[in-house]
Amino acid sequence: MFYKDERLALFIDGSNLYAAAKALGFDIDYKLLRQEFMRRGKLLRAFYYTALLENDDYSPIRPLVDWLHYNGFSMVTKPAKEYTDSQGRRKVKGNMDIELTVNAMELAPRVDHIVLFSGDGDFKPLVESLQRQGVRVSVVSTIRSQPPMIADELRRQADNFIELDELREVIGRPPREPRPEREEIEVQAK
Repeated sequence: MFYKDERLALFIDGSNLYAAAKALGFDIDYKLLRQEFMRRGKLLRAFYYTALLENDDYSPIRPLVDWLHYNGFSMVTKPAKEYTDSQGRRKVKGNMDIELTVNAMELAPRVDHIVLFSGDGDFKPLVESLQRQGVRVSVVSTIRSQPPMIADELRRQADNFIELDELREVIGRPPREPRPEREEIEVQAK
């Protein structure tokens, strides 16, 4: 439940939201996401957290990060750490939990409602602390994927659980049309 006059802040765990949307088979349109929550209350901040591979010439997430930065999102990034697991596979680790938690605690006295886009059970103590400070907390994730993307303890602690799949029509990006082959284009042009 949202109230028009309440001060809102969004905290988006980028990799967690991406994984949940992917599990549900859609992409997020971040412009629509921001507009939806501006409609629901007085949006003070929209934070987006992600780790970036600094040593890659091109990061597939870089265009999104740049777009978000120029379109009203407060970006919080840090270099991802690469390592090789016991099977010799290259892995990337970039946990943003501490950064998100610190920002939420700092902003808590200035907001009425925080919307956390993550299903990570590690955020349960954060939600408890925010609630003790009088902040309502909504969590956006999904139980409709297999396995569910939200930890049960986080869902139980939140004041409100928002099923990501139910936001699909509001914040989902329309599927892209497959691009016609070059030959088809030339035939149509004649």
